[in-house]
Amino acid sequence: MRALRLWLRTGWGCGAGSLFAPRFPGGVKAGAWPRRAMAAYRTEGRGQPHSPGYRLFFKNEAGHYISPFHDIPLRVDSIENLFNMVVEIPRWTNAKMEIATQEPLNPIKPDIKDGKLRYVANIFPHKGYIWNYGALPQTWEDPHRKDKNTDCCGDDDPIDVCEIGSKVLSCGEVIRVKILGVLALIDQGETDWKLIAINVNDPEASKFHDIDDVKKYKPGYLEATLNWFQLYKVPEGKPENQFAFNGEFKSKAFALEIIKSTHECWKALLMKKCDGGAINCTNVQVCDSPFHCTQEEARSFVESGCGGELNEITQVSSSLNKESNEEEQAWHFLGKWG
Repeated sequence: MRALRLWLRTGWGCGAGSLFAPRFPGGVKAGAWPRRAMAAYRTEGRGQPHSPGYRLFFKNEAGHYISPFHDIPLRVDSIENLFNMVVEIPRWTNAKMEIATQEPLNPIKPDIKDGKLRYVANIFPHKGYIWNYGALPQTWEDPHRKDKNTDCCGDDDPIDVCEIGSKVLSCGEVIRVKILGVLALIDQGETDWKLIAINVNDPEASKFHDIDDVKKYKPGYLEATLNWFQLYKVPEGKPENQFAFNGEFKSKAFALEIIKSTHECWKALLMKKCDGGAINCTNVQVCDSPFHCTQEEARSFVESGCGGELNEITQVSSSLNKESNEEEQAWHFLGKWG
């Protein structure tokens, strides 16, 4: 247990050195904000893109397969408000991609419903997702634990992040973000926190310190975010989503407490101290976890279980293209804007 606590504090994993300990060029002090994150991680696509079998696996800088859910540290070094974020869905895109929480090593996969790929609807005046959307690693919203703020249990996923920077990111990028605030979405009776954050590499990142800075420097963005989450499932025939706190965006300090709570839930999950249900906790870095596996076992999971050949990028069928284009080009007018 001592080894787990040490790793959770510092990012150190198995062996003599850390695969995730920051390496700063030129002797940069640990307190200085590191500017790059993705260099430490790589992605490897298997299967045909835009198909149900496609999977995007993660590797560390040593080339070993890892889980983006369990093996990428939540915090960056010891800086209070600097976190790793795994990008699942780039801004302005419609395809719903997600960390596969129930599969070994938790690759990113397309969201599937009734055997079909899922696309978020365009609701006027929005096009697709209006932020870079993803999750914080090493967090989990426990579906058996009632949140004291919302009186609802968690949604069984890592905590979601809406990154509001100016750059359109890529699926699978790992970036470093500052947390600015949080919105409490209630989705079909489940708590589904939505963190508001900004990439530390964004040209305007130095302006943003708390949720009020979003109101000041990006006027209308929070209102659009609330509107988007309220209505995005309506075109599927579902009711409007509800919010705790009457849709009020809570502060950075409040958000950091929510992150701390979901991180504690994740630690209990990895140590088998709670009911994880169908969540797959296979990891290569948390050595004290009963779900820990070797690098060789991790490679075997990928090569034998993903169902797709390495770098198998083939022509997407015309029917898939047609379905994708129809979903991405349609616009829904719900009379709820303004």
